[in-house]
Amino acid sequence: MMYSSKRKPVLYFKEERRFLSGKCTVYKLFGLCMVLLLVSLLWLQLSCSGEMSSLLHEERRLPPQPPCPPTNRQADDDPSWGPHKLALIVPFRERFDELLVFVPFMHDFLNKKKIRHKILVINQVDHYRFNRASLINVGFLESGNDTDYLAMHDVDLLPLNEALDYGFPSEGPFHVASPELHPLYHYKTYVGGILMLTKKHYHMCNGMSNRFWGWGREDDEFYRRLRKAELQLFRPSGITTGYKTFLHIHDSAWRKRDQKRVASQKQFKVDPEGGLSNLLYEVESRRELSISGAPCTVISVRLQCDTDLTPWCLLT
Repeated sequence: MMYSSKRKPVLYFKEERRFLSGKCTVYKLFGLCMVLLLVSLLWLQLSCSGEMSSLLHEERRLPPQPPCPPTNRQADDDPSWGPHKLALIVPFRERFDELLVFVPFMHDFLNKKKIRHKILVINQVDHYRFNRASLINVGFLESGNDTDYLAMHDVDLLPLNEALDYGFPSEGPFHVASPELHPLYHYKTYVGGILMLTKKHYHMCNGMSNRFWGWGREDDEFYRRLRKAELQLFRPSGITTGYKTFLHIHDSAWRKRDQKRVASQKQFKVDPEGGLSNLLYEVESRRELSISGAPCTVISVRLQCDTDLTPWCLLT
């Protein structure tokens, strides 16, 4: 914070030295009290400015945020919100700066569209490599009976177009971040980023494969699961914003993805049995948090790895 020359503390100290010279009077005592009061106020402002500078420094590390609509509470007794409730499942590990942006943004976005929801952050705290698919499986199992559909949602992808549909996908899985809209991935079989399914349809697929330790490929395998379950995949129509439909807030230069693969990982095969049926995990903690007034549940989990089947879970 900048100050004018009239407010520099050093000037007050000089004034105070001249003020004490000569005979002490009531007026001088009163003036001295005023000087001390002003010095105290300046000290307080300087302290606050130091804290504000620190906050601004931290804020500059965060990616730019698009404007969010005002936060509204979910109206549980309002029929205009519809009968369905979304479990927004966010696979997560140590990306706190992105989470601070994501939770309030998505809470406001869904409230504006009158989508009943709860945000579940599935936080992997074990020593194995990141496993997005297994975390989504955990989110499905831990989402509770009050939700009837889910969204697999990356923490670094924010929807900018309010016309995007997050409603109940009764006809079949709905890929919100479709290839013609996603800022990075444009191949036809891509189903990552943001994909919504009813819980019934997710269970029909036996969830996602738990074999994919490290970044990538788990969504490509899930595409084949959708086909095997004979589920019709749907994507947005009438969206004219193209690759500007989403804001991708991941800084790849600052946070590298774990893309290391051994030979067994490179040989892509559909996992015919793995999924919800062989998922092994332990819930370490479950915490209800509020980020900028937006509620979310953080479930910290420890995944288990069979090193005989997938030894690459330990790859560093």
